Amino acid sequence: MTDASMDRVNRFRAEAASRGLPSKEVEEWIRVARPAVYMAEGGDGPLVARVGGDPMLPHGVPRPSVPFVASVDLAAFPPGVTGLPLPTDGHLLLFSGADVQGVGGQVSDAVLYVPAGAPATPTSLEHSWREPYRPRELRTVWHQPSAQMPESFALDTWGDFPEEEQFELADELSDAWAHVGGYRPSWVLQIGGHPVSPQNDPVHDARTPEEAGPCEHGGTAHEEGAGDWVLLATWRCGDDVTELDSGVAHWVIRRRDVAARRFDRVHRYVEMA
Repeated sequence: MTDASMDRVNRFRAEAASRGLPSKEVEEWIRVARPAVYMAEGGDGPLVARVGGDPMLPHGVPRPSVPFVASVDLAAFPPGVTGLPLPTDGHLLLFSGADVQGVGGQVSDAVLYVPAGAPATPTSLEHSWREPYRPRELRTVWHQPSAQMPESFALDTWGDFPEEEQFELADELSDAWAHVGGYRPSWVLQIGGHPVSPQNDPVHDARTPEEAGPCEHGGTAHEEGAGDWVLLATWRCGDDVTELDSGVAHWVIRRRDVAARRFDRVHRYVEMA
């Protein structure tokens, strides 16, 4: 944990104590926070991600079925800042349409990893139903602990049926965490961490047997270990998708699939407020 992240954690402890929040749940809130990287427009730093336009696709790779969202330069991240077993170089390409999916599901061409040095060329995907998203560069980047959504924290901490007071405590912990967060620009892309969703937690949704689907050894992925599901990325659509009100797209995957470079197993969710 960086000095800045540790400082925020300490300020959160102090803020929570000033509000009389129980130390046991305060420490649990800190324990389940995950590292994350956030990217935004502006700044004069190196290019970390490119949003919109045409993707750089390797030769021979089938064209994805939905529009290109972003290309993330993994070499721009210091080791370990995402909390995920991602490659240390190359580019992670994200793809998504704008159709709201009340229930997400596995999409084999929603994420593509392009190794460093692989020959690639700009490729028009030519979706007749949508122009490419607006091209822009993300050069502002920061990393910090990402807290759970309050409802998700309550369910993970107290089981499937938390009491009303427990939901309220989770909301109070979230308020205290946000209070000491400091100013950050409105981010466009998030890698790792916990999701911020206007509706349901996509990581929780992916844990359900209905969403997890079959695993390699029979049964379901849920039975193999629901805790292995993690957020890979979130895109705040903003003005790029005018038909969505505060739209977001999430890519969720099992940690072991990230380590195995099996991005064809990612689940994608698209939501709006």
